[in-house]
Amino acid sequence: MTTEVDYYEVLGCARDADGATLKSSYRKLAMQYHPDKNGGCKDHEAKFKAISEAYEVLKDPQKRAAYDRYGHAAFRNGGAGGAGGHADFSGFSDIFESVFGEFMGGQRGGRQPRRGADLRYDLEISLEEAFHGKATEITVDVSAACDTCDGSGAKPGTMARACSTCGGAGKVRAQQGFFVVERTCPTCMGAGEIIADPCGTCRGDGRVDKTKTLSVNVPPGVDEGTRIRLTGEGEAGPRGAPAGDLYIFLHVARHPVFQREGTTLHARAPISFATAALGGEFSIAGPDGETHTVRIAPGTQSGREIRQRGAGMPVLQGRGRGDMVIHVDVQVPTRLSARQRELLEALREAEGEAAEEDPGFFSKMKAAFGG
Repeated sequence: MTTEVDYYEVLGCARDADGATLKSSYRKLAMQYHPDKNGGCKDHEAKFKAISEAYEVLKDPQKRAAYDRYGHAAFRNGGAGGAGGHADFSGFSDIFESVFGEFMGGQRGGRQPRRGADLRYDLEISLEEAFHGKATEITVDVSAACDTCDGSGAKPGTMARACSTCGGAGKVRAQQGFFVVERTCPTCMGAGEIIADPCGTCRGDGRVDKTKTLSVNVPPGVDEGTRIRLTGEGEAGPRGAPAGDLYIFLHVARHPVFQREGTTLHARAPISFATAALGGEFSIAGPDGETHTVRIAPGTQSGREIRQRGAGMPVLQGRGRGDMVIHVDVQVPTRLSARQRELLEALREAEGEAAEEDPGFFSKMKAAFGG
């Protein structure tokens, strides 16, 4: 009688683990027990097969739901625990492909190249750098092709041979009742070939961890979340397969003066009561390095927007610039000198005389309420 081990226990995860946790645990265990890294140890090979089978089921939402409900019975005898469901007889897909090539553009198939994984790098820039653009260098840690074996995984002077189990196809077929199930070859793990004498540097994987310094050109006008793609600078594919890409996600740091909305720049400008009443002007330095003059018309009210045409951010990969919008905030003084109080009292007195000549607001209020 065969003992059926719980898939969650195989991966060392709780039953409510999310997909990212399952994948992370699988990846660590798969790399630890891969036969190529353990001298063909039978125990490790069996462990690797169990890990691969568990992850193949739990990574698929439908398979996982069936397993959570019916256990291993969900995949036996053409039914989901005899409850009228159906088993998935499509077979196990290439396990290593799901780890190293699923992000973007991974390929299936026996000896087809399995593209390396795409990588992400987050780069923070200032608003001024987003305006003018920037040429910079970044340092990333990646899996790169092994220089010793040129990424083949085989010891220099030797070559890989076709897998005798699958004949180089990378997959084997088995009859299950009326169905033919295609599975990843358990001997070569889908590679289609066997490395009898692996490279001593990369241990047959064809890749080693490296630190790379890359040049990045940030164009003018980029915004938060803009992506820059560096083709072929992601993880190298296993055994000479094409490398993935590196995606650089840009983040624009908060500016002390401006808030950005597309190509429009917004700024709050506090002005004095006297300036708002009499008019005036002030200067503001933009991210373009220029000094912009903002003119305040007499009688400007708090909350008014003053638009400076063409003083905003440049259009990404286009022509022209957005606008700069100044939001006026009239400041009411909270502490007055004796002279200021004297002047304001005189102003209030003058306003009172004007009110007698023009009944205005308060007279209309009295009339409205029968006063």
